[in-house]
Amino acid sequence: MTHITFLHSAADRIQSAAQWLQQAWADRQSVLVYVPDADHATRLDRLLWTQPALSFLPHCRIDSPLATETPILLTDQLDGPDLGNCLLNLGNTLPATFSRFEHLVEIVSTEDADRLPARERFKFYRERGYAIDSRDISGGL
Repeated sequence: MTHITFLHSAADRIQSAAQWLQQAWADRQSVLVYVPDADHATRLDRLLWTQPALSFLPHCRIDSPLATETPILLTDQLDGPDLGNCLLNLGNTLPATFSRFEHLVEIVSTEDADRLPARERFKFYRERGYAIDSRDISGGL
């Protein structure tokens, strides 16, 4: 069964996602990042190229020829091949295929547009018996 982690109260959802991906990469974890908003995907892509300074997190879009060799993949679709065992959800809807992953991470900002749909997803997961860890990241990861 999928293990779910909610990281809530993020000051900036995309910045927090970049920081969390740094930790995942340090642990050599492969992650599929569901980021349906094109502007958020572009911003996250830039952050992964530049933060931390003088560093780079190996990532690409899922349609890249390098996708099978890259540990962090950005996508706006979840109907593709199974790549990685961890899904980072940066969308505001329930990821339709989340149960095929061992670990689902939800990063939620303090913005109502993020917070309110996240509450519904949390309730959905809890009612179905998924193991959920919840952590306040308002002070950082």
